[in-house]
Amino acid sequence: MSFRPLLAAALAAFALNVQAAWPERPVKIIVPWAPGGSTDILARTVADKLSKSLGQPVVVDNKPGASGNLGSDMVAKAAPDGYTLLFGSMSTHAINPGMMPAMPFKGVADFTPVAMLAFVTNTMVIHPSLPAKSVTEFIAYAKANPGKVAYASAGNGSTNHLSAALLEKMADIKMLHVPYKGGAPAVLATVAGETQVLFTAGTQSLPHVKADKLKLVAVTEQKRSSLLKEVPTVAETVPGYEMAVWYGAFGPKGMPPEIQKRLNAEINAIMMMPDVKAKMEAIGVEAVNETPEQFAAVLRADAEKWGKLVKDMGIVAE
Repeated sequence: MSFRPLLAAALAAFALNVQAAWPERPVKIIVPWAPGGSTDILARTVADKLSKSLGQPVVVDNKPGASGNLGSDMVAKAAPDGYTLLFGSMSTHAINPGMMPAMPFKGVADFTPVAMLAFVTNTMVIHPSLPAKSVTEFIAYAKANPGKVAYASAGNGSTNHLSAALLEKMADIKMLHVPYKGGAPAVLATVAGETQVLFTAGTQSLPHVKADKLKLVAVTEQKRSSLLKEVPTVAETVPGYEMAVWYGAFGPKGMPPEIQKRLNAEINAIMMMPDVKAKMEAIGVEAVNETPEQFAAVLRADAEKWGKLVKDMGIVAE
């Protein structure tokens, strides 16, 4: 009598019991940026709810540095057992790899996509001195004044920078890029009129729009934001334009599918809770509900799209 079938059955049952027992100890969520930002707020909100549903503590550990690469690399090199997760963004996984030749990890291949968490409401705002009230009028003005319209950014390769660079390419206009040391200085420069246009999160721009210091002309996502239903998209003027800034939950490469699917279900349920959605909307973040496969498809497409744009335009990290 052969013992191999019995042994195989025993090992399969053991593996199933191990996976069914997960989690047996605390789960760590690494945020690759400093405390207080929107990713950190999102992670702590999810961690609080997730600890209750999993029956184990879920702790947030901030590991800022190297434009998000430091914390992301820690997760890429962690054991794929479901106890170390990353709350990253399109910048760490789709932009940085194309801009930094010495990346410590592969943004797509070295991670297991768990859940797409949310989109940031990304706005296009212009200084009131500019004689334009829409994307169409802005493009016409920029074409009539090549190289004279300046746009602010938080630095080379930032989403502010790439949003404007993509519009330049697709609308066939030429603007002047003025990088600042962070998002806040870029906003203040646009409010002061040092620069005339800025693409940035609604949380940064909308207070100045309400104070009539900036004009809101569009959002950059493919469809209109549920938070700003009356505001058109850039794509309504420039078909195919899209800059969708997303946050996502990842595990290391090789995470067991059972754990991946359970985490996806748990996190999606949390993101759809009324109190969580309300908290996210207050910081300009729109919760989403996607399968791991849908999230993986977005990740691959964005990595290809932004990697190509970064290389075509010769954008390198500062």
